Amino acid sequence: MDLITILIFLSSGLFLGWSLGANDASNVFGSAVGTRMVRFSTAAVLCSIFVILGAVIGGAGAAGGLGALGAVNALGGSFTVALSAAATVLWMTKLGLPVSTTQAVVGGIVGWNWFSGSITNLQSLSKIVGTWVFCPILGAIFAAILYKLLVMLVKATKPHLLQLDYNVRGGLIFAGIFGSYALGANNIGNVMGVFVSSNPFEDVSLAGGLSITGVEQLFLLGAIAIAVGVITYSKRVMMTVGGSVMTLSPLGALVVVVAHSLVLFIFSSSELSNAFVSMGLPPIPLIPVSSSQAVIGAVIGIGLLQGLKGIRQIKWRVLAGIASGWVTTPVMSAVMGFILLFVVQNVFGQQVFQPVSFRLSPPALERLSEGGIAIAALEDLENESVSSAVQFRSLVRERVQLDRDGERLVLSAAELHPMRIDAEAIATLDRDGFSAEQLEAIAALEGESFSHKWQLSQALARRSQSWQPKANSHENKELNQQLRSQLDTLFAAFQVPA
Repeated sequence: MDLITILIFLSSGLFLGWSLGANDASNVFGSAVGTRMVRFSTAAVLCSIFVILGAVIGGAGAAGGLGALGAVNALGGSFTVALSAAATVLWMTKLGLPVSTTQAVVGGIVGWNWFSGSITNLQSLSKIVGTWVFCPILGAIFAAILYKLLVMLVKATKPHLLQLDYNVRGGLIFAGIFGSYALGANNIGNVMGVFVSSNPFEDVSLAGGLSITGVEQLFLLGAIAIAVGVITYSKRVMMTVGGSVMTLSPLGALVVVVAHSLVLFIFSSSELSNAFVSMGLPPIPLIPVSSSQAVIGAVIGIGLLQGLKGIRQIKWRVLAGIASGWVTTPVMSAVMGFILLFVVQNVFGQQVFQPVSFRLSPPALERLSEGGIAIAALEDLENESVSSAVQFRSLVRERVQLDRDGERLVLSAAELHPMRIDAEAIATLDRDGFSAEQLEAIAALEGESFSHKWQLSQALARRSQSWQPKANSHENKELNQQLRSQLDTLFAAFQVPA
């Protein structure tokens, strides 16, 4: 695929990045600009630089969160999902509302699942929806604590008014820099996450042993699009957040930016999540969260801390309008995505999803039997191939009642992915991503064919310990993630074209 074609398909993602920059820059510098403590031009330049750094350096943490909701497996589908989300965000931005880009993307992915017959992972969806409730609450808690501490500090030190103004102005700049980095690291998954499964870029090796992965190239393009949106179209929404919800003092503006940035950082930091696991705590879900909800929650937290006086200052009518946007955004994006997918597929003749078929082959039934599934009721599906995950799950449910884990096992065992390990595919495989022992195990399978992904995984594991997953633990998490990535590469390389 040539570069022009790639850019055409990625254009909707770049449009989404531009929309995100135009909308969500308000959440890192909106309070500062709205209170006239920082010029818009200064805020736009600093935000653009550090959004790009955050996306490229720290974007990997949260980018995979949306993939669990639904893996958009065709470039045409990724284009359409991003387009529906971007159009939704742009419309809300023109209304001056700080809409959640995460909600728009989630709605688009659900619309793609609906259109393609894929199953929406309800566990992942509930986790994401949970952040829509928890993010503003966490932002409010952080803001209330920070505001209380800063007020106490000011009263204790009693700085000169000019010195206080200088300190707050500097604090707003540094907090905005931190917030911009966190925004790039957390929300680049919204911009380019739907393109990861169908990523058209290949890894590039540079001099000195350095390399740029295809995902990093995606993130860089998306981050540049965000930066352009910040510079060209973010001023109006900055003024909405800075003054329309509640009139903030400069000190309050500083607290809002820091509280919002902490929320985004928490949900994008792999290191922090791993630290929680090492202490025996549940891992932090690494998913893109709504920066708009975090900053609005922080503003409300300051208002509630100030008692009746602060509550009266909150402009509840404006807040209700913003909240209504949060409710309608995912629904509108899902419906728009479904309609656009139909148009792109049937009018423009573009493939918007790769059909995935399911069949309970004899090896699949044997695997289910070993997993404790009563297969007698499912044996009549042995020769029936179904091209929709939703339809196949319905057929299974008509025959046997299983819990969520049981249904997941049946689906993974029955998913068809024909592969053949031939000499040509082995020769063209990028060897940099595999060890010598792993390559030797691959070569030993030359000439063999497989119908299911798990069959290839098991065949490789039997030939080499380097292909065997490690025990689930904090220490082995990164190794197992790398192994899954290597297997995904093989599944794509050896797939037999339909």
